[in-house]
Amino acid sequence: MYSSIRMLMGVGALLLVLAACKEDKEKSAEAAEALAPDVRLYALDGGTVQVNNLELFSQDTTYRGESAEFADAYYVVVHPKGTLMWDAGLSEGLVAMAEPFTSPDGAFTVSRPDSLATQLQAIGMTPADIDYLSLSHTHFDHSGHAESLPNATWLVQEAEYDFVMSPEVQEQQPDMYNAVNDIENLQKISGDYDVFGDGTVVIKLLPGHTPGHSALYLELPEAGPVLLTGDMYHFERNREHRRVPIFNWDASKTLESMEAFEAFADSTGAAVYIQHSKKDFARLPLAPKYLN
Repeated sequence: MYSSIRMLMGVGALLLVLAACKEDKEKSAEAAEALAPDVRLYALDGGTVQVNNLELFSQDTTYRGESAEFADAYYVVVHPKGTLMWDAGLSEGLVAMAEPFTSPDGAFTVSRPDSLATQLQAIGMTPADIDYLSLSHTHFDHSGHAESLPNATWLVQEAEYDFVMSPEVQEQQPDMYNAVNDIENLQKISGDYDVFGDGTVVIKLLPGHTPGHSALYLELPEAGPVLLTGDMYHFERNREHRRVPIFNWDASKTLESMEAFEAFADSTGAAVYIQHSKKDFARLPLAPKYLN
């Protein structure tokens, strides 16, 4: 009888210990959740790119005769320590045009439905509320309203800054240079950069498309880790087959960056959003597009 009582007492004690451990774990999880910053992501519409010659997006003739329509999203990341705009869509001059604009070589037809100010108003902001701007790279479809943020500091990879400010770009691609040359507040960075110092918003250097091309890593309270690709990939088939556009600055560095990107995505478990993918743009909740 006494042995049975001792056994019951032992079981009771074990249950108390297990209950205490569970309570401690729950308190730790609650504490961690309370400490996690409230990071919010808004995806806004920077226009549409109709690619009339998809063959440009591979080093071979795979896409000959094909065309595709790309989304051109830009993003607002709201963090307790500040607000970051990632990319800047197509030129706002397109908003006033009655018809889409086709490039002289016929390769692209572009349009933009709405202005920066109107779209920010939909999420309760103005251009003056943006503290930081970072462009995945300085191509025309990512820098459209870059000079329309009066209080923003441009966080720019040093290699990208040197590239877009070079005499070659000024002479051969003046529109690309003119989109950013009047930004007065800038901070040059080199390599991966933790924007708010807590690991929740990190610019990842992945050169190849341009010298300072980057992606953006986010840790969102409910959605978890997210990776915005920049132009690491323009559409799903190029990610699947690791195809490199013929206009990339360096094809070999692009392939190296693709490997680094995928390894990082695997290690973090991040959900990958291809910025030019209409499918991925549609995966976010509807207007204003918001993921938390």
